[in-house]
Parts: sequence; C-alpha cells; structure tokens
Amino acid sequence: MPPSENAPDSAEYTTPEGLHVRRMAGALGAEVRGLSLESIDAAGAEAVLGLLIEHHVLFFPEQAPSVDAHIAFGRHFGELEGHPHLVNPTEGLPPEIFELSAKHGGVADEWHTDLTCLDSPALFSILHMVRAPAVGGDTMWSNLAMAYDELSPPVQALCEGLTAIHDGEPHDTPEVKSVHPVVRVHPVTGRRVLYVNEHFTRRIVELSREESALLLGHLTKWVSNPRFTVRYRWQTGTVAMWDNRVTQHFVLNDFHEERVIQRVTVMGDRVEAAAPARWPAFQRVGGVSDTSRHDRVLDEVTGSSDGD
Repeated sequence: MPPSENAPDSAEYTTPEGLHVRRMAGALGAEVRGLSLESIDAAGAEAVLGLLIEHHVLFFPEQAPSVDAHIAFGRHFGELEGHPHLVNPTEGLPPEIFELSAKHGGVADEWHTDLTCLDSPALFSILHMVRAPAVGGDTMWSNLAMAYDELSPPVQALCEGLTAIHDGEPHDTPEVKSVHPVVRVHPVTGRRVLYVNEHFTRRIVELSREESALLLGHLTKWVSNPRFTVRYRWQTGTVAMWDNRVTQHFVLNDFHEERVIQRVTVMGDRVEAAAPARWPAFQRVGGVSDTSRHDRVLDEVTGSSDGD
C-alpha cells in the first residue's frame, strides 16, 4: 500500500480505509485510531503496514488486546518468536509473548535496534503496555534514515564502506555475533539507514580499536539528536508497533511504579548493505602484545586478524 499522499504536510489526516492518523513529531511517529486490534483482518493489517512504512512507529491508544489477539495481530506480518536469549519471567504465557515487569531498572535504557546481534534481526516489534506508571517510563524512537541523511557527504561515504560486529553481550550471550553493514538499505523505501547502536554494536571491522571507538561514539550519539526522535508517554492499553529496519528506541528509566509490557516480535529481517565493504578487516602490525586482545573479536568473526 503506498503512503497517503496528504500525510507529509498534514498533522492529522484520514486514510481511505477510515483510519484517523495524528503525527507525533516531525521525524517519525503517528497515533492511529479507527480500528480494533482485537479483530483486525488482512485488509486492516495491510493498511497498518502502509502507515508503518510511512511513519516508522505507530501508536494505537485504548486497545488492550487479549494475548491471543496480540499474537494474531503480529502473525499478519510474519513469523513470531519469543526472546531468543532471555527467559520469560512470567509463567503461563504463550512462547510468542515476552513479558517484562519492572518498578525501577530492568528496562532497555540504551539506544538500540532489537536483536541486531542476529544474522536475521527482528523485523517489527509490537508492544502492549499492560500497566503504565502514572509518571515516567516513556519510550523514545529515532529515525535512522534521517540520521544518515544529515551526516556530511564525506562521513556518509566513509560509513558506506564499513561493516560492524554486533553481539549479544547485553543478554549475557557474547558468543552470539553477527556482522552487518554500517549503512543498510531499507528494502521497501530504498532509503539508506545508519545501522549501528550503542547496545549491540561492539567494533567496526575495518578500523583499529581506537578509530572504531571514535566513530562509533560519534554515530551512536548522533542518532539520539532530538530532531531525529519522537518521545511517547504511555497509557495503559496502548499498543505500539515499530519498524526495526529504520529505528532505534530507548526507555526512560525514571519511574517508580510497576510498568508491565507484553511484546511480540516479528522475525526475519534481511540486512542489505548500501555498498560493499571497501577495505579488509583491520590487522594489527607487529607481533602479539597485550593489546592484541582487543582484536581477537575480529579473528573470531572474520579470521583476518593476526593478533593471536
């Protein structure tokens, strides 16, 4: 479904399917009303997908779907998978649902795209706010295509020739690793997208450790620039859906009441590079030294380091 023609210049508009859309920020995000996720059909899901491609993250207030309806909604968009690394702390839920309850801490308070440590990361995430705190616990999302577009041309060109290692260390699975391009192409829109994050990305393959730290530090801070973001204040019963191919998100750890979420994850992303890697993996010059341990991850992933 093509994006609505009047959407880019309208704060609020109605789609041909009768969905009322209200944009939440200039960069990304929209609230959608006029449908029930409890009983949505294939045509409704197609309309939602069109809006998601357009706005990157959607919010559906006053929904409160049942667990079964939440799962059924997710299945309109692909194969579902529970969290591959974390044990569901709530017993009795179907494996497609991951629930997290927290009063303070235990939230993803680093900017990240879901599961980039996997070869085929999460495609879409669909979160139901079962219980929202009265104050705090907002989530922010960043538009990674916009973040790429606003880099200077020389930095864009550099990033397009690089790849980066992502691993599952935040989930206590550092052995789970994948290499992805620093700049990917969104398969639907064709836009270039900056694809590194502070949570999972460990090292740029083609740079020395020091150079990698400098560039990753800049890029991971860059994507959090407020003009690329939307911040959403949750209400109990709201559902959010976001496109992991073009967004990062961050949970504000500023609440002291129970915050309960249930999430289903649509898996199966295929990461396409904007351009081939232009240089070989970094190789330390000289013999083995204490500092060569920083390059072992390159040898593990690419087999190209001579550090050990």
